[in-house]
Amino acid sequence: MSELIYLSATEARALFAKRALSPVELLQALIERTEQVEPEVNAFTERLFDEALVAAAQAEARYLGKGPAPRPLEGIPVAAKEKHAIAGRSLTEGSLINKGNVATENAPVIDRVLDAGGIIHARTTTPEFSISAFTHTPMWGVTRNPWNPDYTPGGSSGGSAAALAAGTALLATASDIGGSTRIPAAFTGTVGFKAPYGRIPGTPPLSMDFYRGDGTLARTVDDTILFANTLIGPDPRDHTSLRPRIALPTEYEPAAGMRVALCVRLGDYDVKPDVERNTRAAADALAQAGVVVEEIELPWTRAEVGRATSMHFGAIFGALVQDVVGDRRDLVAPYTAEFLDWAAKAADRGSFLDGLRIETRMQRELAEAMAGFDALLCPTAAIPALPAGDDLIGEFEVDGHRFARFSDATLTTPFNINNRCPVLAVPSGHGDNGVPTGVQIVGHTYDDATVFRLGKELERVRPWSYTESHRPAL
Repeated sequence: MSELIYLSATEARALFAKRALSPVELLQALIERTEQVEPEVNAFTERLFDEALVAAAQAEARYLGKGPAPRPLEGIPVAAKEKHAIAGRSLTEGSLINKGNVATENAPVIDRVLDAGGIIHARTTTPEFSISAFTHTPMWGVTRNPWNPDYTPGGSSGGSAAALAAGTALLATASDIGGSTRIPAAFTGTVGFKAPYGRIPGTPPLSMDFYRGDGTLARTVDDTILFANTLIGPDPRDHTSLRPRIALPTEYEPAAGMRVALCVRLGDYDVKPDVERNTRAAADALAQAGVVVEEIELPWTRAEVGRATSMHFGAIFGALVQDVVGDRRDLVAPYTAEFLDWAAKAADRGSFLDGLRIETRMQRELAEAMAGFDALLCPTAAIPALPAGDDLIGEFEVDGHRFARFSDATLTTPFNINNRCPVLAVPSGHGDNGVPTGVQIVGHTYDDATVFRLGKELERVRPWSYTESHRPAL
């Protein structure tokens, strides 16, 4: 079982095609693993095993030549973030306020997974309304990091990342409005892709929010490419989804000769020594592979990032959550109430237009800093992990480092501001507490292929594969 549950999706497809492995056999191994580890990890909100086994048998028939040809994700078990609606199933976003709410149609990414032959065998936990970098709710309890259960797998796609790390899924859907794909990738040693705005269709009305986008979590870069290629493309429900549909290359030239800008602090982020050590080790590995790496500085501050995001969230995301919550604050988590208070005070810090002025200045500063480089390399988070189960409201401390908000402990939001830049989050090593750390590979606007080329190179020269010697001790 241990070898099956940590197969990559690309490996599983190849074994299916050779008839060396059955989709039913793979799914049964994941079900057995789920029963073993879920009581501790708590990554799933709902198990869809019965219908998944039926779908796996249908996929097996396709590989045996009985029926239509196999599709790109045929027979691959995919865990779906609960906020990605599945028609006829619950859609609560982890909030007791939404208890009993049932989706009337699939989210675009769900349709893409199913149309590609993926099997949604489980749905994954998030923080309430997906508003935090940690994952626990009054509805679902605490989701824990498979690498160290004292810590969170991050958020908001924490359940998706935890499932991958625990070996209970091969792929998982994610979304990202402030780092919700990349933070869990960093904390679990997985790979997360924040596509440029519009590349992957979303669900209205938040599909119009240019900070956010739906995306992918996987354990390898090849799996991320495979998964992203199934999700990319326009959808009539999302006016911002881009035409024409692109296809990411699956093969890449070596990265030797490319130029990468290294920026450890993105201005004044307080990065822990073990995170910096691993970030520099990733940069050194690229340099040894022939990539030209130069360290740069950016003039950004956490204060201005926080000011811009508070005005943005206050006008859009915060307003939407407040509209749902109304006068029922007694039902929400403490961190949700704090988020609403913070977003409601955005007007005290300036107008939406004031926020746009900061955002466009930061976008120009990044473009000028990256001129002459193919991509930017920086940490994903300032610390290896956040504690599991803590609400982290207001100021908090981790290993002697103080943060005004949990968003100050992550370096992801600047690239929601620079929202047309593709970002690939990949592992960089492990922190002193044993929890993985990660780096972000940031490309120029809409230059998706470059971040995957560099990600493939880094995976080759500094492997992070979930091999038998490199897995959580669950």
